[in-house]
Amino acid sequence: MPIAPNSPHARDVAYVLHPYTNAALHETKGPHIIEKGEGIYVTDTEGKRYIEGLAGLWCTALGYSEERLVQAAAEQMRKMPYYHNFAHRSTNPVIDLAERLIKMAPVPMSKVFFGNSGSEGNDTVVKLVWYFNNAMGRPRKKKIIARIKGYHGVTVASGSLTGLPYAQSGFDLPIANILHTDCPHFYRFGTDGESEEAFATRMADNLEALIQREGPETVAAFIAEPVMGAGGVIVPPKTYFAKIQEVLRRHDVLFIADEVICGFGRTGNMFGTETFNLTPDMMTCAKQLSSSYLPISAVLINDKVYQQVKKLSGELGVFGTGYTYQGHPVCAAVALETLKIYEERDMVGHVKKVSKRFMARLNGLASHPLVGEARGVGLIGALELVADKATKRNFEVAKKVGAYATERAAEHGLLIRPLSGDALAFCPPLIVTEAEVDAIFDAATRAIDDTQAWVEKEKLRVPA
Repeated sequence: MPIAPNSPHARDVAYVLHPYTNAALHETKGPHIIEKGEGIYVTDTEGKRYIEGLAGLWCTALGYSEERLVQAAAEQMRKMPYYHNFAHRSTNPVIDLAERLIKMAPVPMSKVFFGNSGSEGNDTVVKLVWYFNNAMGRPRKKKIIARIKGYHGVTVASGSLTGLPYAQSGFDLPIANILHTDCPHFYRFGTDGESEEAFATRMADNLEALIQREGPETVAAFIAEPVMGAGGVIVPPKTYFAKIQEVLRRHDVLFIADEVICGFGRTGNMFGTETFNLTPDMMTCAKQLSSSYLPISAVLINDKVYQQVKKLSGELGVFGTGYTYQGHPVCAAVALETLKIYEERDMVGHVKKVSKRFMARLNGLASHPLVGEARGVGLIGALELVADKATKRNFEVAKKVGAYATERAAEHGLLIRPLSGDALAFCPPLIVTEAEVDAIFDAATRAIDDTQAWVEKEKLRVPA
């Protein structure tokens, strides 16, 4: 359908540069404009209602109509709409939120450094790692290891950590001192006859070999999502993190847990760090911290890191980094109210209960002729579509089978997202009910059936 002149769609094409969008295609396709939301549902400007099956961007934990968050923002806006954290200044919401985060952290942490997004948090982490080692008198120990298919943001530094080509191509990334090790996806990269535990051992051995090749005196940190999100919702294989952490300890390498997606109940515990028994030195949080009603992120650092920050900032006279909107009092107030709601409504308990239905319906699609693997934990999951179940052969990228499936899902009233490798991601708001879980997977089943019919019609499964 052509874009009507002077319509919101035409004005969007004329004036808005969209992230993660084909700019050339957007000029002919135009935007899908979402106008309002309630609970787990959103409605577009044509009046069509959809289940938001990815909670926006893995983030609107409390759905789209939580009045308490609206009131928290309004009350703080009237009282103190903005102030900064520079030069010893603070506000009560910032102090209260930092205290609450430190007390609820799954491992001992010392201080909180606020930001505005997960990307910004992970960008800050890079600076903290380098600052820490400068304070320690180790100017060569600066390399940070991330993982292929990991996602840590899109700033210059965090985009370098991200191990996905589309976040780096054309941007001259990654920058120096950023390395990548294996993606721990057992289904895709395990070898014939290899157990999950043996695969995990191989992943840890490869990390060890990388550190040895680079020189342990040059390797400063390792960053990982407990569950890899945008890289395909990849759940770590059994024993993986135990073996990885042993390698890090042996070489005095800081461990950073990127909890931007996993934090605040998503995996069935308050943090993914608990779900997978991690012991990070730093944690980054965002998204569900405020149910994404307002932008806010947090970097939690342990005392080992803080003591060196204190030491070097004392010597230099200032800890010379920060952001204008860091610790914004309105954002902090909304985040505080969000955490209160999680506790009062036992959202973790709710996730544990509803996730049983979620995982049962997700795994129920594993036998579909088009599905190679169903994977997930808590209320996050993915279905990987393949051209050949026996060989795990992917469809040709140019055929955009995952994109076709998500378009069909939208026709059936479900918004989900295709990831690399034709994986369909599911990450509903945490408030989702069992009946709504059924509605999600009923729509997804219809979409995948439609996709199978299209694949057969277009003969896309013919061996390459």
